[in-house]
Amino acid sequence: MKKIIVLIVVTFTMLANAQSPEVKGLEIAKAAEQADLGFNSSVVDLKMTLKNKNGQTSERSLTTKTLELTEDGDKSLIVFNSPKDVKGTSTLTFTHKVGSDDQWLFLPSIKRVKRISSNNKSGPFVGSEFAYEDLSSQEVEKYTYKFLEEKGDLLIVEQDPVDPKSGYARRVITYNKNKGYRIEKAEFYDRKNALLKTLTYSDYKLYKNKFWRASKFHMVNHQSNKETILNFSNYNFDSGLSDNDFTQAALQRAGK
Repeated sequence: MKKIIVLIVVTFTMLANAQSPEVKGLEIAKAAEQADLGFNSSVVDLKMTLKNKNGQTSERSLTTKTLELTEDGDKSLIVFNSPKDVKGTSTLTFTHKVGSDDQWLFLPSIKRVKRISSNNKSGPFVGSEFAYEDLSSQEVEKYTYKFLEEKGDLLIVEQDPVDPKSGYARRVITYNKNKGYRIEKAEFYDRKNALLKTLTYSDYKLYKNKFWRASKFHMVNHQSNKETILNFSNYNFDSGLSDNDFTQAALQRAGK
C-alpha cells in the first residue's frame, strides 16, 4: 500500500512540475526580454544591401536610434543617408506592448510626414525584404507562444501574433539559451501558413558585458528569391537619447 501511495505522490509531483509547451515558450520569451533590459538607448550605423532574384545588388547607408522603454515598447528612428534617391527618408516607430504600433514615414521629396496605416504594416520597408512590422521591438505581449524543441544550446519557439492585422500567421524563433537568449534565426510564415522569409543573425558581439548584438542580419524571401543584408557598425550605447529625439518634429529634422 505504501508503494502505491508513494507512486501516486511522485506521479502528481511530476505532473505539477511539467510545463506545457505554451508556458515554456512564454518563459523563454520572458527570459530573452529580461536578458536585454537596461541598455537605455543606442545609435548604430548600417549598410543595407538589396539583392534581386537575378543576383544584382544595390547598397544604402542608414542610421538607427533606439530608446528603451519599460512601461511600453521601445521607440526607434531610422534615417537613410545614401544614395541620393532615398537620402533623408526616415521612419519613426513607437512599439506598443498592447495594440497596433504607431509608425510614421518622412519623405523628403514631398517634405511631409505620412502615418503608416496598421493595414499596411506587412508592406516592404523602403523596397527591402523587411516589412514595417519587422521594425518593432520584441515585446512579449505581442505574441502567444509554443515551445517546439531543444537542440543543444538552441531553444525553438513558435510565436503567433496577437494583432489580427499582422502579415504573418506565425514566426518560429531560435534562441541561444547560453548566450543571453539571443536570437539566432527567425522564420516567418505568411497568412496561408507557407514559409515566407528566413532571417539569420550572425557575427554577434557582446557590449557592456551584457548586450548581445548581431553585426549581420540576412533576410531571405523564399517566395520572391530576393534578399536583404544589414551590416551593423559603430554601436554607441552612451548616446543619452531621450523622448525628445523621437517625435515627428525630430523625424522631419533627421530627414533634412
